[in-house]
Amino acid sequence: MPELPETETIARDLDREVSGARIAAVRVTRPDVLREVSARDLARRAKGAVIDRGWRRAKLVVLDLSTRDRLVVQPRFTGALLIDSGNLPQRERAYSTIELVLEDGRSIHYRDIRRLGTVALMPPDRFDEYSSALGVEPLDPAFTADHLSGLLRGSRQAVKKVLMDQRAIAGIGNIYANEALWRAGIDPSRTARSLSHDEAARLQRDIVDVLEESIVARGTSFRDYRDASGERGSFVDRLAVYGRAGEACPRCGARLIGTHAIDGRMTVLCAHCQS
Repeated sequence: MPELPETETIARDLDREVSGARIAAVRVTRPDVLREVSARDLARRAKGAVIDRGWRRAKLVVLDLSTRDRLVVQPRFTGALLIDSGNLPQRERAYSTIELVLEDGRSIHYRDIRRLGTVALMPPDRFDEYSSALGVEPLDPAFTADHLSGLLRGSRQAVKKVLMDQRAIAGIGNIYANEALWRAGIDPSRTARSLSHDEAARLQRDIVDVLEESIVARGTSFRDYRDASGERGSFVDRLAVYGRAGEACPRCGARLIGTHAIDGRMTVLCAHCQS
């Protein structure tokens, strides 16, 4: 967390609001979030650069700079990229690790309460190498039922674990793996290769649907996720299973089960609906 819908929301916000803005200065207050660049080199290479666009790859927010460098942010659990026009609450400023001061008077803060996320500055060839290790984007046309079925047939792991493997499919985390599997009526612990092509096709459809619906709702906020304007996502109100262990299944009314048996992550499922 944040997963694909949350980072997509942030990236779209940044692309809309700060594309074309020039970076006047860089202030690093918590250098432990930096990767592949020092605080001094980040300030030197980013100062004077124009932000060409903001976009997403997997769970990463990427800012393309006019220097051809890419600022690559992985928010992980408590990270956020916040646009500050002078009214950012002090509680958010208190956890700012990096500030990009823009020539127009605004700033972009990378706020990270637990500092588990990372910020890297990569030249194009390094970013291409990094990105090539990531899997298919589930919202790309290449992510078809046949593609997913092929991925699943080649794995003896639990289907939920395959969905969350960023080397196979980029951007799906625990929240949306739980939700998609519930929608598709598939037990998360089933061996991936046991799924039929029809089941894979149903799962592919439900993965795409739940991700797109969450993007429309601007993501899921439990505690720390905020969009670039500091607002919460509303998809939390539409979650069917994640965070609802012990409650009634919205489909059949049976009690939802919570378990950490799959890769140590919280899995919530309906034993009656999912097989």
